[in-house]
Amino acid sequence: MTANANKPKVLISDELSPRAVEIFKERGVDVDVKTGLKPDELNAIINDYDGLAIRSATKVTKAILSTAKRLKVVGRAGIGVDNVDIPEATGRGVVVMNTPFGNSITTAEHAIAMMFALARELPAANASTHAGKWEKNRFMGVELFGKTLGVIGCGNIGSIVADRGVGLKMKVVAFDPYLSEERARDLGVEKVELDALFARADFITLHTPLTETTKNIIDAKSLAKCKKGIRIINCARGGLVNEADLKAAIDSGHCAGAALDVFPVEPAKENIFFGNEKVICTPHLGASTTEAQENVALQIAEQMSDYLVSGAVVNALNMPSLSAEDAVKLRPYMRLAEFLGSYCGQVIENGIKEIAIDYEGHAASLNTKPMTALILMSILRPQLDSVNMINAPVVARERNIQISETKREVNRDYPTLLRITLTTEQGKYKIAGSLIGAERPRIVALGDFNVEVEPSAHMLYVRNEDKPGLIGRLGTFLGDNKINIANFNLGRTGDQALALIAVDQPVGPELIEKISKLQGVLKARELKFTFAK
Repeated sequence: MTANANKPKVLISDELSPRAVEIFKERGVDVDVKTGLKPDELNAIINDYDGLAIRSATKVTKAILSTAKRLKVVGRAGIGVDNVDIPEATGRGVVVMNTPFGNSITTAEHAIAMMFALARELPAANASTHAGKWEKNRFMGVELFGKTLGVIGCGNIGSIVADRGVGLKMKVVAFDPYLSEERARDLGVEKVELDALFARADFITLHTPLTETTKNIIDAKSLAKCKKGIRIINCARGGLVNEADLKAAIDSGHCAGAALDVFPVEPAKENIFFGNEKVICTPHLGASTTEAQENVALQIAEQMSDYLVSGAVVNALNMPSLSAEDAVKLRPYMRLAEFLGSYCGQVIENGIKEIAIDYEGHAASLNTKPMTALILMSILRPQLDSVNMINAPVVARERNIQISETKREVNRDYPTLLRITLTTEQGKYKIAGSLIGAERPRIVALGDFNVEVEPSAHMLYVRNEDKPGLIGRLGTFLGDNKINIANFNLGRTGDQALALIAVDQPVGPELIEKISKLQGVLKARELKFTFAK
């Protein structure tokens, strides 16, 4: 087709509903449909487009983005954006959008269908019957009625699965750090700790993003905590399950079976479970219904068109919802807000009941709505990959997290101050930050600790007994493990001290575990700030 030079132009590189093409055209956007492109083929043409509409097949890599000088927006028709290099897109000013709620029901229903099929061994029974056998006594299933369903991750999709489980008269227990007791009661589920879920569940279904915390959440250790006959369903992310450990548990008879819609490597052309009658495998069908694909295709076409034509931003994962006038003015405050919120999201482990945000000094005179949305998003993001600046307040309300915001035009110590007070099931946690030189974000208080901390891509959080020798032991340990310290920030109160240490490279969970065991260390955690320069 011949494009109007004055119109924005979008490439659809994965299969979308034809209606999406019509929406782009109706809203004044030229569109090409070229699916099945190899990376070099996409790389050769991407610079002709302002927008790229994808599903899961197209990989928007650093190489693609470095070529796409004209690209302004990438739209993912669906939730997961594992196939998009978001930090690279952000650095190049490319907005990344998704459609977080368009296929939630479809994915939840697929998990329920997999649970039914697993309980009654339907695929194996179907294959046997098609083969001319009549093995009625071979396939002895179990009822779902009265069984305990363990839901790991009770966000948008997980809560729908939990609701369906309650409707099936199952006992539903849920683990989710951000699930409040009130929200659990509304859903009719019991909120439990992870080990309790493992011990009690007859079926476990996964509905959590893939993070360092959730990677291999189902492994040999967790399976050993489960009762004999446990059944596992995963329609979320492949890396949540250690496949070798799961296979060993199935082979030993400890695990009765599994139903997997996702795999660590996709498309999965070969896998250790293929051919195993105890494991049901489907090719990432969670969002594959006519209704879901129509919904997400229409939504992404509308969102991308609105952004390209009018600058409106909806469901962006890496861009604030801001007017052009506010963007320049709020940029340093947004950076501070993200720093504080991201810190809280990585450190707080307990269910959050309330988030109170105070704006003091100059910050109180600004448009605080996008700052509040960014704080909420940054707090919730480690556990909810579908949360963004637009839906963060809604997601918080759905979880019965109370949000309050106050403004004070004067602060006696700082020209501007942002303070966050989190009320959790274990008590209150406070953090405050300011801008140095009107632009550079700093944490200035952590609870009772007075500190001055600037963001760094890789940081260590260490809380320890305030006794001689710890700094030396920690410094020696990091040096011995080739971890270079860029900055060391220390705060003290009572008989405890808190260190926030900027390092030049990732530390990793193995070293964090060893740091936790150093004499005098009470708690250690690795922090990452992708926006830090």
